[in-house]
Amino acid sequence: MRTVSGPTDHVVVIGAGLSGLATALHLLGAGRRVTVVERHAGPGGRAGRLELGGYRVDTGPTVLTMPHLADEAFAAVGDSLHRRVELVPLHPAYRARFADGSGLDVHTDGDAMEAEVRRFAGGTEAAGYRRLRRWLEKLYQAQMHRFIDTNFDSPFQLLHPDLARLAALGGFGRLDPQIARFLSDPRLRRVFSFQSLYAGVAPARALAAYAVIAYMDTVAGVWFPKGGMYALPRAMADAATDAGGEFRWSAEVSALERSAGRVRAVRLESGERIACDAVVLTPDLPVVHRLLGRTPRRPVPLRHAPSAVILHAGTDRTWPELAHHTLSFGAAWERTFDELTRTGRLMSDPSLLITRPTTHDPSLAPRGRHLHYVLAPCPNTTAGYSAGTWRGLGPRYRDSLLAELERRGLHGFEASMERELLVTPMDWAAQGLAAGTPFSVSHTFAQTGPFRPRNLVRGHDNVVLAGCGTTPGVGVPTVLVSGKLAAARITGPPRATGARRRPPVTEGHAR
Repeated sequence: MRTVSGPTDHVVVIGAGLSGLATALHLLGAGRRVTVVERHAGPGGRAGRLELGGYRVDTGPTVLTMPHLADEAFAAVGDSLHRRVELVPLHPAYRARFADGSGLDVHTDGDAMEAEVRRFAGGTEAAGYRRLRRWLEKLYQAQMHRFIDTNFDSPFQLLHPDLARLAALGGFGRLDPQIARFLSDPRLRRVFSFQSLYAGVAPARALAAYAVIAYMDTVAGVWFPKGGMYALPRAMADAATDAGGEFRWSAEVSALERSAGRVRAVRLESGERIACDAVVLTPDLPVVHRLLGRTPRRPVPLRHAPSAVILHAGTDRTWPELAHHTLSFGAAWERTFDELTRTGRLMSDPSLLITRPTTHDPSLAPRGRHLHYVLAPCPNTTAGYSAGTWRGLGPRYRDSLLAELERRGLHGFEASMERELLVTPMDWAAQGLAAGTPFSVSHTFAQTGPFRPRNLVRGHDNVVLAGCGTTPGVGVPTVLVSGKLAAARITGPPRATGARRRPPVTEGHAR
């Protein structure tokens, strides 16, 4: 594995999002001096926190899977996730509701889910689910350490027996047909294939290998951190501080001072100069390229994942049919993905993720109130409407979303709202996110593994990238891995320990 050359005693990490915090913890654990520079007043990055009239709103991801990957970062400094954060395992992980009025709870326990599938669709589908579950487990085992949790220096690293195992499992086929080998009910197939949208690719075109995200969601377990998702970056920053890390909050980076192929210092807008031996860049790729002074050439331009509109709503009531996470599917499916990724139109029959974090933490809202988060995927600003168009489109789309929620049984939703915040691609673009999407570069084959923007930068001997725009990719688990991989580029691979095992989880805590 290639590593940064020369001295690496003092590392500056730019960005205190999940990837930057993971990088900092792993570097601190390896004995490096670390300074983290963050433009916001606190940690989190996209996984930030907003106070909305007494409601504490998570501004980014709301689904936590694979918490042991976060625990690896804490363990690097002799700390632990369960000491810092109380995690509640979600049962069910999701509730799925369909346009025909049917619904099922998605359990990560195999026996519970088999019984639910049998109730929902009969014994044949229940047996198919069991086979699907075994396939997902094998897919994960074939991919995680060889293709996800690894630093690539060359595509030739793919030539490994695990590649043959992945091919034998059908990982290089298309996701939809592979899921259909196990399940004939189209509603169930949606439950195990919608996750490809996280990777920015429609199920009909996504590699079956991306069913590994369904493994994380439907087999490995879904958790909720008490205090909201923001509790995770807050705890990581606290652990890094206790381990000797230094944080510069509300500090905007203006330039990198370079000479002889190395970054010698980071300059802040305030005029301060922070000398360093190496630097880790975690912002979105356009910001990274601006700081480096050039955009790397690629045979074809990068393609970005669809974006999302999010309605944060603080309400004076809730609806008992909602779980912590509820997937509300429209009748359309293939057409929906075509609109999101090809034609650039808004979903004519949307599928929505509705999250109610006050289900497990009422303190996130004023007494007797509830917090709802409605996510509607939409085209990014390259495929669809420009960022500026959303200034007028946003309020109209908000009204159509509320009308859709009413049609789907959440009667009185708009009337119940005391506080609200609408986030559109215009807002994502204003944060400096390419194509107005928080989901970064999509996971097409040409943008996966060694073909994704790598975390070492050609022409810069001591610069490393982390975050969802580089390897391994998008999502909370993968950006945590990206931080570990970035640290390893500076420190070399960690010595073999038991850290890679998947630790047991007990009710209330991840261990």
